[in-house]
Amino acid sequence: MIRLADSLQLALRAITAHRLRSFLTLLGIAVGIAAVILLTSIGEGIHRFVLTEFTQFGTNLVSIAPGKVKTSGPAPTGIPTSVRPLTLDDARALQRLPHITGMSAMVWGNSEVKGNGRLRRTTINGVTTEMRKVYNVKVSSGQFLPPEESESARAFVVLGAKLKSELFGAENALGARLTIGNLQFRVIGVLEAKGQFLGIDLDDSAYIPTARALELYNRDGMMKIDLSYEEGIPAARISESIVATLKARHGREDFTITTQEDMLRTLSNILDVLTLAVGALGSISLLVGGVGIVTIMTIAVTERTGEIGLLVALGAPRKTILGLFLGEAVALSALGGFVGLVLGFGLAQLIHLLVPALPVKTPISFVLFAEAIAIVIGLLAGVLPARRAARLDPVEALRAE
Repeated sequence: MIRLADSLQLALRAITAHRLRSFLTLLGIAVGIAAVILLTSIGEGIHRFVLTEFTQFGTNLVSIAPGKVKTSGPAPTGIPTSVRPLTLDDARALQRLPHITGMSAMVWGNSEVKGNGRLRRTTINGVTTEMRKVYNVKVSSGQFLPPEESESARAFVVLGAKLKSELFGAENALGARLTIGNLQFRVIGVLEAKGQFLGIDLDDSAYIPTARALELYNRDGMMKIDLSYEEGIPAARISESIVATLKARHGREDFTITTQEDMLRTLSNILDVLTLAVGALGSISLLVGGVGIVTIMTIAVTERTGEIGLLVALGAPRKTILGLFLGEAVALSALGGFVGLVLGFGLAQLIHLLVPALPVKTPISFVLFAEAIAIVIGLLAGVLPARRAARLDPVEALRAE
């Protein structure tokens, strides 16, 4: 009977006896695991980055756009349509609904901004005073747009952090006069830096009252109305209230409702599929590594026929022979998996250092799962060669030697 320690020693000696062959087998598994770790790290990083970008404004949001469409965004301008526009009166009616905590009626466009002897073309957002509450916006100096009757709102403007820096540098912008398009505005506030949202610079913008934006861009209605609502209230319940209110005002459902909850759920599903897809691409390399183990272990059985016969003649049970070759396969794949984990994690971090804009995240669950997969591949790949070795006739094996 061969002891476990002797079996492990024999397996280790077999691996080290053919170092180049063992290294190439190990490398096949390592490359596969590294590919899985690298690709899933990038996929998971992008997944979390996109979800974080969408949730930085809060998750209890719902948007209403004019027109009954399947996609979001305003209808193209200049094209005749029978869709009734969303008005400021519609926005006020929605604001009065139960559980609504904030409302922002929005119009936006791109215009030239002149001030302090400088000129820039940037995004102009027409918003209401509660836009700050809806989108968690904070003011760094001055104040946000005051709560006024929308139609008689004064010509005030609040600057994004980058726009203020471009026009005024380190100077105090409060009280300064700006020309936006052909209208005059007075700066009353500057927002805190918000950063980028999916590549859009949120700080390179100006915010003016909605009524002034309608005048500036010669529009009859809102591009969209955004509402925030209380925590714990189902989005479907809010949507039903919106539909009932606007149908009563418009006579039909000529608008589109998009909840942040639905958007995040759809986005999360898409990103989950993306993460699985890139992981599957890396798994192809693992499959190749598994084929390599089958080939190498089959060759090993052929080369060590005499050794197998001698072990059986000395009293080694066939299950010991089976375990010996399975142990070699699992040891090779486990070691290859560990090398692949280190290589994949290192490459992921290196890429993040070289390209900071590319988010990378390696969850510990992926690491453990990848190592488990490597061991399972070694186990499965070693079964056929190990069974062949265990079934060898000892007399024929010794004669072949």
